[in-house]
Amino acid sequence: MRAVVLLSGGLDSYTAAAIAQSDGFELCALTVDYGQRHTREIESARAVAHALGVARHLELSVDLRGIGGSSLTSDDEVPRDRDPARQIGEGIPSTYVPARNTIMLALALGWAEVLGARDLVIGVNALDYSGYPDCRPEFVRAFEALANVATRAGVEGARFRVHTPLIAMSKAEIVRRGVELGLDYGLTHSCYDPTAAGRPCGRCDSCVLRARGFDEAGVRDPLAMG
Repeated sequence: MRAVVLLSGGLDSYTAAAIAQSDGFELCALTVDYGQRHTREIESARAVAHALGVARHLELSVDLRGIGGSSLTSDDEVPRDRDPARQIGEGIPSTYVPARNTIMLALALGWAEVLGARDLVIGVNALDYSGYPDCRPEFVRAFEALANVATRAGVEGARFRVHTPLIAMSKAEIVRRGVELGLDYGLTHSCYDPTAAGRPCGRCDSCVLRARGFDEAGVRDPLAMG
C-alpha cells in the first residue's frame, strides 16, 4: 500500500506518518513551503522524512503570502502567552491560514493520482488544537467526498481515503504514541515564530500546546530549554 502524507516537520505530522507506516503503508511525503514565517520546519521535514525512510519526498513551493490573511504569512504579531484552558481553541486565531489544509490536501491528491496511490495522510487534530476549521472531522469527510468526484481516478471507480490518525487524540496521547513508535521528537519543529537561531519561542499557541502535551505525557521534550 502506498500513501501520500503531508509532512510539515512538526510533531503531529511526524507521528501521523509513523502511524501510517506502522499500519503497512509505503510513504511518499509531501512538504509545502507556503511562505510561512516558520520555514525552520522545512529543515525538520527533511530530517523527519530521512528518519522515516520514506520512498519519496517531494517539496513544493506555493507562496500564500500574496493572499495574506494570517499572521503566519505576514509580519503581523503572532498571539503569545494564551491560556490553553480558556483561550486556545476558543475562536479562530490570527495564525489560521485561509484554506491551507484544502490547498495542501489538493496538492497531495494530485500527486497521489499520479502515483497511483489512493490514501492520503494528514496530522490534523480536533482536540488539542488552535481552533482551525480545517482540522475538524467535517472538513476531512467533505474533502474525501470531493476527492472521489473531482479526479479521473475517482470517476473511473477508485476511492480515495483521507487518514487522520490523530484527530481524536490529545497532545499527550500523541506524544505517548510517538514514544511507543520510537520517534525522535528532537528532529521536529512546532513553533510559529522561532528565533533567528531557529529556537522555539516557547510562548505561541503551538509551543504552549506542545509543552502541555509532553508534560501530561510525562515525557521530556528534547527541544525544551534547560
